[in-house]
Amino acid sequence: MAARYDETAIAQEIVSVLPVEVARLCSDDRQSIRYAVRAEGLRLRSITLSRSSLRRLLGDEDREVKIEYLRRELVQYAGRRSEFRYPRPHPAAGVTRPATLELPLASTI
Repeated sequence: MAARYDETAIAQEIVSVLPVEVARLCSDDRQSIRYAVRAEGLRLRSITLSRSSLRRLLGDEDREVKIEYLRRELVQYAGRRSEFRYPRPHPAAGVTRPATLELPLASTI
């Protein structure tokens, strides 16, 4: 149970950059911690933090620097995007490559 508390504490530390009444914990499951965001003038509507990534962050010696970076990134996202995810989804994750095109071999006559 202590690890769960630590993940939640780090999540709170990251989200604390937003005003208290803006971000509300809405889902706390095994894979992620989700917040709903409601505020005039903010485009941001949801924050999703991966528990496994937060656990890795717990043991990282550069934790404080990385948390500060995430906090700054969250503030930037608040005005521009509707969702903040940590870790960010890989751009190619949803892209599928086309099947290889098989051309007939030229015959040697």
